Amino acid sequence: MPKIHREPAIGPFRADQLREGDRYELSNGHPLYCAPARREHAAPNLIGAAVIDSDPAVEWAGVDAGFTPAPGTLRAPDVAVAAPGGVDEAGWIPGAPPLAIEYAGRGQDPADLKVKIAELLAAGTRYVWVVRVRGPRRVEVHEAGQPPRLVGAGEVLAAPGILRNPVPVEALYDRAAGHRATLRNLLQREGYDSLEAVRKEGREEGREEGLQEGLAAAVLALLQGRGVPVDAMLETRVRACREPATLRRWLLRAAQVERGEQLFDAQ
Repeated sequence: MPKIHREPAIGPFRADQLREGDRYELSNGHPLYCAPARREHAAPNLIGAAVIDSDPAVEWAGVDAGFTPAPGTLRAPDVAVAAPGGVDEAGWIPGAPPLAIEYAGRGQDPADLKVKIAELLAAGTRYVWVVRVRGPRRVEVHEAGQPPRLVGAGEVLAAPGILRNPVPVEALYDRAAGHRATLRNLLQREGYDSLEAVRKEGREEGREEGLQEGLAAAVLALLQGRGVPVDAMLETRVRACREPATLRRWLLRAAQVERGEQLFDAQ
């Protein structure tokens, strides 16, 4: 005799009955207790959240943010990216996050996690990354309609249309790798492709500044060498100039003028 599949009964609770700080999620109206995190969970959670939040394409990301795809459902992924414009000033976030990350360690109930993944994908989440923080470090990638796949150390994760940059697997749990990925993201938010681009700009600015200072010093030295008085006002104006073309013009005039103020006469 075939088994009769029965949908679980709808529980008595709605998302709007829970307050911020309540240690519960809701699945089909049933409360699920969320225990405090152990160190092996809490630290990687922070590392991964910084990487995801700093990505240049992310408008809003949060830790343990509550999403309500249905009145009887409230899910709070460890780390989640909200859809652009989908976060109000107050209340739970409607709908489902495009990207959700769960850190699975000791105390994680596999059955509860499986239901959570299924509910998120059914509600519209495009990617659920499950970071295994015990045993061999790896990430399980879940997508709607696709079999789960494993991504290990040395590989990268991608979320097209959600994140601009690929995420090295290690950046979700290793502090040094996470810092490198976060720095890359923050530099890109400021218009730099990499740390080397910042260094290059600094070297170029340094060369330019050195040229300006050298020309200004040459103007003043030539005037003084010719016996033309150089007062504090004249020296300040020459040294404050940041236009190499102007400084070169003054250098030529410094070889001809009899008084310092003639340096600035219009030609």
